Amino acid sequence: MKVAIIFGSKSDMDKMRGAARCLEEFQIEYEAHVLSAHRVPEKLEETLQDLEVREFQVIIAGAGLAAHLPGVIASKTVLPVIGVPLNAAFEGMDSLLSIVQMPKSIPVATVGVNNSYNAAMLAVEILALKYPAVKESLLTFRRNMKEKFICDNQEGVTL
Repeated sequence: MKVAIIFGSKSDMDKMRGAARCLEEFQIEYEAHVLSAHRVPEKLEETLQDLEVREFQVIIAGAGLAAHLPGVIASKTVLPVIGVPLNAAFEGMDSLLSIVQMPKSIPVATVGVNNSYNAAMLAVEILALKYPAVKESLLTFRRNMKEKFICDNQEGVTL
Protein backbone atom coordinates (compact mmCIF):
# COMPACT_ATOMS: atom_id res chain seq x y z
CA MET A 1 0.00 0.00 0.00
CA LYS A 2 1.47 3.28 -1.14
CA VAL A 3 0.46 6.94 -1.16
CA ALA A 4 1.94 9.70 -3.30
CA ILE A 5 2.27 13.24 -1.98
CA ILE A 6 2.59 15.79 -4.78
CA PHE A 7 2.90 19.55 -4.50
CA GLY A 8 3.84 22.28 -6.90
CA SER A 9 6.79 24.00 -5.25
CA LYS A 10 9.57 23.33 -2.76
CA SER A 11 8.23 26.31 -0.83
CA ASP A 12 5.21 24.12 0.07
CA MET A 13 7.28 21.45 1.82
CA ASP A 14 6.60 22.64 5.37
CA LYS A 15 2.85 22.74 4.76
CA MET A 16 2.86 19.22 3.27
CA ARG A 17 5.03 17.65 5.99
CA GLY A 18 1.93 16.84 8.06
CA ALA A 19 0.85 14.30 5.45
CA ALA A 20 4.19 12.51 5.66
CA ARG A 21 4.07 12.54 9.47
CA CYS A 22 0.59 10.98 9.52
CA LEU A 23 1.50 8.28 6.99
CA GLU A 24 4.61 7.45 9.00
CA GLU A 25 2.49 7.11 12.17
CA PHE A 26 0.43 4.47 10.37
CA GLN A 27 3.50 2.88 8.74
CA ILE A 28 2.21 3.54 5.24
CA GLU A 29 4.77 3.85 2.47
CA TYR A 30 4.78 7.13 0.59
CA GLU A 31 6.74 9.13 -1.92
CA ALA A 32 6.82 12.90 -2.20
CA HIS A 33 7.21 14.74 -5.50
CA VAL A 34 7.53 18.40 -6.41
CA LEU A 35 5.70 18.73 -9.72
CA SER A 36 3.83 21.59 -11.31
CA ALA A 37 0.76 21.25 -13.51
CA HIS A 38 1.89 24.39 -15.34
CA ARG A 39 5.69 24.28 -15.41
CA VAL A 40 6.30 20.56 -16.02
CA PRO A 41 3.01 19.03 -17.22
CA GLU A 42 4.79 16.28 -19.17
CA LYS A 43 6.80 15.23 -16.10
CA LEU A 44 3.61 15.24 -14.02
CA GLU A 45 1.86 12.96 -16.50
CA GLU A 46 4.87 10.64 -16.68
CA THR A 47 4.99 10.43 -12.88
CA LEU A 48 1.27 9.67 -12.63
CA GLN A 49 1.63 6.83 -15.12
CA ASP A 50 4.57 5.49 -13.11
CA LEU A 51 2.60 5.68 -9.85
CA GLU A 52 -0.22 3.65 -11.40
CA VAL A 53 2.20 1.01 -12.72
CA ARG A 54 3.77 0.76 -9.26
CA GLU A 55 0.31 0.31 -7.71
CA PHE A 56 0.05 3.46 -5.62
CA GLN A 57 -3.49 3.70 -4.27
CA VAL A 58 -4.07 7.32 -3.23
CA ILE A 59 -2.62 10.68 -4.22
CA ILE A 60 -2.46 13.69 -1.91
CA ALA A 61 -1.96 16.90 -3.88
CA GLY A 62 -1.20 20.28 -2.33
CA ALA A 63 -1.60 23.49 -4.29
CA GLY A 64 -1.80 27.23 -3.74
CA LEU A 65 -2.54 30.24 -5.93
CA ALA A 66 -4.34 28.90 -9.04
CA ALA A 67 -4.42 25.50 -7.28
CA HIS A 68 -4.87 23.50 -10.47
CA LEU A 69 -2.59 20.61 -9.49
CA PRO A 70 -5.14 18.38 -7.69
CA GLY A 71 -7.70 18.79 -10.48
CA VAL A 72 -5.20 18.18 -13.25
CA ILE A 73 -4.04 15.03 -11.44
CA ALA A 74 -7.65 13.86 -11.03
CA SER A 75 -8.22 14.37 -14.75
CA LYS A 76 -5.30 12.09 -15.61
CA THR A 77 -5.83 9.16 -13.20
CA VAL A 78 -8.64 7.18 -11.62
CA LEU A 79 -6.77 6.96 -8.32
CA PRO A 80 -8.47 8.87 -5.49
CA VAL A 81 -7.05 12.39 -5.22
CA ILE A 82 -7.16 14.34 -1.98
CA GLY A 83 -6.53 18.05 -2.44
CA VAL A 84 -4.83 20.24 0.13
CA PRO A 85 -5.47 23.94 -0.48
CA LEU A 86 -2.38 25.88 0.53
CA ASN A 87 -2.30 29.40 1.89
CA ALA A 88 -0.47 31.29 -0.82
CA ALA A 89 -2.86 34.26 -1.13
CA PHE A 90 -6.22 35.35 0.32
CA GLU A 91 -5.62 33.12 3.38
CA GLY A 92 -5.94 30.08 1.11
CA MET A 93 -9.57 30.71 0.20
CA ASP A 94 -8.72 31.04 -3.49
CA SER A 95 -6.98 27.65 -3.37
CA LEU A 96 -9.83 26.06 -1.44
CA LEU A 97 -12.46 27.21 -3.91
CA SER A 98 -10.33 26.23 -6.89
CA ILE A 99 -9.85 22.68 -5.60
CA VAL A 100 -13.37 22.14 -4.31
CA GLN A 101 -15.15 23.36 -7.46
CA MET A 102 -14.25 20.47 -9.75
CA PRO A 103 -16.38 19.68 -12.79
CA LYS A 104 -18.86 16.82 -12.63
CA SER A 105 -17.25 13.35 -12.89
CA ILE A 106 -13.71 14.51 -11.94
CA PRO A 107 -13.88 14.73 -8.13
CA VAL A 108 -11.15 15.80 -5.76
CA ALA A 109 -11.71 15.17 -2.07
CA THR A 110 -10.66 18.34 -0.29
CA VAL A 111 -9.52 19.10 3.25
CA GLY A 112 -9.02 22.38 5.07
CA VAL A 113 -6.42 24.98 4.17
CA ASN A 114 -2.88 23.76 4.96
CA ASN A 115 -4.29 20.61 6.59
CA SER A 116 -2.12 17.98 4.90
CA TYR A 117 -2.31 15.84 8.06
CA ASN A 118 -6.06 15.42 7.54
CA ALA A 119 -5.47 14.59 3.88
CA ALA A 120 -3.27 11.71 4.99
CA MET A 121 -5.87 10.64 7.58
CA LEU A 122 -8.40 10.43 4.75
CA ALA A 123 -5.90 8.34 2.77
CA VAL A 124 -5.55 6.06 5.81
CA GLU A 125 -9.34 5.66 5.94
CA ILE A 126 -9.43 4.79 2.24
CA LEU A 127 -6.68 2.19 2.70
CA ALA A 128 -8.45 0.80 5.79
CA LEU A 129 -11.25 -0.38 3.50
CA LYS A 130 -8.89 -2.90 1.94
CA TYR A 131 -6.23 -3.59 4.58
CA PRO A 132 -7.39 -5.02 7.94
CA ALA A 133 -4.13 -4.06 9.69
CA VAL A 134 -4.62 -0.41 8.69
CA LYS A 135 -8.22 -0.53 9.88
CA GLU A 136 -7.11 -1.93 13.24
CA SER A 137 -4.45 0.78 13.56
CA LEU A 138 -7.03 3.43 12.73
CA LEU A 139 -9.47 2.07 15.32
CA THR A 140 -6.70 2.03 17.95
CA PHE A 141 -5.70 5.60 17.00
CA ARG A 142 -9.29 6.80 17.42
CA ARG A 143 -9.71 4.99 20.74
CA ASN A 144 -6.50 6.51 22.07
CA MET A 145 -7.48 9.95 20.80
CA LYS A 146 -10.81 9.77 22.65
CA GLU A 147 -9.23 8.51 25.85
CA LYS A 148 -6.62 11.27 25.79
CA PHE A 149 -9.29 13.91 25.16
CA ILE A 150 -11.40 12.70 28.07
CA CYS A 151 -8.37 12.46 30.37
CA ASP A 152 -7.12 15.93 29.41
CA ASN A 153 -10.54 17.49 30.04
CA GLN A 154 -12.06 15.51 32.93
CA GLU A 155 -11.00 18.03 35.56
CA GLY A 156 -12.87 20.83 33.83
CA VAL A 157 -11.55 24.00 32.32
CA THR A 158 -10.59 27.19 34.08
CA LEU A 159 -10.89 30.31 32.00
